[in-house]
Amino acid sequence: MKRRIFLRATLRDHQIAGFAALAIVIHILEAGVPTPIPGIKPGLANVITLVVLLRHDLRAAIWVQLLRVLVGSLLIGSFLTPTFLLSLSGALGSLAVLALMTGWNHVARPVRLGPIGLGVAAACAHMGGQFCVAYAVFIPHPGLLTLLPVLLTAAMLFGALTGWLAGALCERLQTEREGGGEPG
Repeated sequence: MKRRIFLRATLRDHQIAGFAALAIVIHILEAGVPTPIPGIKPGLANVITLVVLLRHDLRAAIWVQLLRVLVGSLLIGSFLTPTFLLSLSGALGSLAVLALMTGWNHVARPVRLGPIGLGVAAACAHMGGQFCVAYAVFIPHPGLLTLLPVLLTAAMLFGALTGWLAGALCERLQTEREGGGEPG
């Protein structure tokens, strides 16, 4: 006799799926935007990851980020290509730093990092992870190091933008939850 397994999705599962779907859509839209310098994109899908981290927890943010990278690469057609490996390495780097910063925020309450600080730290780690993989696997040439200051500067700027957007979105969501939202 075959045994059936029933899985029940919780409200949290639905929320994570919804956030991941939103991040995937943003990821796909952003993939179609040309950039003047390869490797520099705003990373607007990371706004969703930060919102999930700030409003829920690290575990949910990890799910959203990894689902975005995996499903986004499958839909774009870049799964297991160099682009996927760079995206995954950046995501893992940013998640590692977000985990450290979340721990820091729990331990050092008077000097907590806000959304902008988290955004900048995650973006720099994302760029660092991508750069390390690019250097180690694809282009092991010292000339690549000349791009690092430009890439990290862009990461800091876009990380600050991402953090600011995530913070503004969290404030707006909190206002709406408390019933003080503007009528739409």
